[in-house]
Amino acid sequence: MSDILRRDPRIEQIRRNRLHPQYDAVIAAMNGTASAAEWLSPQGIKRRNPHLVGFIGPNGLRRIDRSGGQGGSVSAAKSPSVAADSRPLQRIESPAAYIVVVPDMQGGRLSAQDKDVLGLAQQLASRHPQTAVLAVVFGSHKEQGFVDAGVDRLLHLRDSAFDNYAPEQRLARLLQLESDIQPEYWLFPDSGLGSGDLGRRLAVQIDVRAATGVWQVKLDGEQPQCVSRGAAGTVDITRELPRVVLALSECAEPVSDTRHEVLEFMLRTAQVEPLQRIEDLGPVAVDPASVSLAEAEFILSGGNGVTDWQGFHTAAGVLGATEGASRVAVDDGFMPRDRQVGATGTWVTARVYLAVGISGAIQHLQGIQTCDKVIAINTDAGCDMVKRADLAVIGDAAAILEKLTEKVTALKQEKRHVA
Repeated sequence: MSDILRRDPRIEQIRRNRLHPQYDAVIAAMNGTASAAEWLSPQGIKRRNPHLVGFIGPNGLRRIDRSGGQGGSVSAAKSPSVAADSRPLQRIESPAAYIVVVPDMQGGRLSAQDKDVLGLAQQLASRHPQTAVLAVVFGSHKEQGFVDAGVDRLLHLRDSAFDNYAPEQRLARLLQLESDIQPEYWLFPDSGLGSGDLGRRLAVQIDVRAATGVWQVKLDGEQPQCVSRGAAGTVDITRELPRVVLALSECAEPVSDTRHEVLEFMLRTAQVEPLQRIEDLGPVAVDPASVSLAEAEFILSGGNGVTDWQGFHTAAGVLGATEGASRVAVDDGFMPRDRQVGATGTWVTARVYLAVGISGAIQHLQGIQTCDKVIAINTDAGCDMVKRADLAVIGDAAAILEKLTEKVTALKQEKRHVA
């Protein structure tokens, strides 16, 4: 059967495209196995498939697929409303206990790490009935996906002071919540975006030795155990799960099988204003070129299809984006080696990844799999990057970037004129 499949040119085309919706099924049929966990390379060598959900990556962490391109799930990823209609709605009328999550909400939206932490909270909540996951959001936000992220209750503290850097005021509200409901666990993303610092402050105030750098929680025993990165990420430390947890990305699968009611939650005790010892003087402008790829929120990445590199650099400056590149562009000398994106370069977690003239080699797609939104500009409507993208623009990259630069420049001048 496998020999017949190999002689079929259509099957051979699918076999060479690992992002094709039927790729796994074809490889399984050709290998005579029930799954595509193992596949044969063109040289006939049996290898592990690194693109399956749950594969342990080079840094020892389990990879989570957010591209929607694996296991034939592309259509489901492109139309989330269809999948949402079929998922059950979880309701908790009278919670007996709470697990509180304080997400970073960078840019007013849940990040990929926030969703992983909410997934961990739902795993902990499933151990006992009538346990609700409560998310605490400070200031204004733009998020509309709390229903899909696993939030049962939402405490939205709308004071405009929380839009700025106000750790003392935020801590005071969390201590009020601690007094009100005595949460079973407090979960924070362990990042440099604010919640990590807030979680450490809270742990000191309630006299808890917090677990930091948590990348795995084991729930199979009588008491939950957590595994944390220690010694600059060189060793794992296992201990009993404390009440305050600061978790890393991919600490758990994000919620995908259920929807949640997201009822409003209000603090019961009177709000007491703390003594303000920190004054926020506003954000400091940062040159996007000085931001490392691993920390960049907005990346403009160029590949073999970029013919006007001066226009590319100009567009990056106007858009305020950090520059990245494919391996081909780096090998050809157009960009420095530290700007290479992909499995052989830097794994990025940008909120927006704009790929210009990049066809989408598998190593490059691996490196951007945790990006929230991917935009592709390419002349080839059938390339793998376009298939991966949330939004694709088909056309000449130089002309499109030039028009984009002109439009953004005009908008900036209009705002400056109004001001």
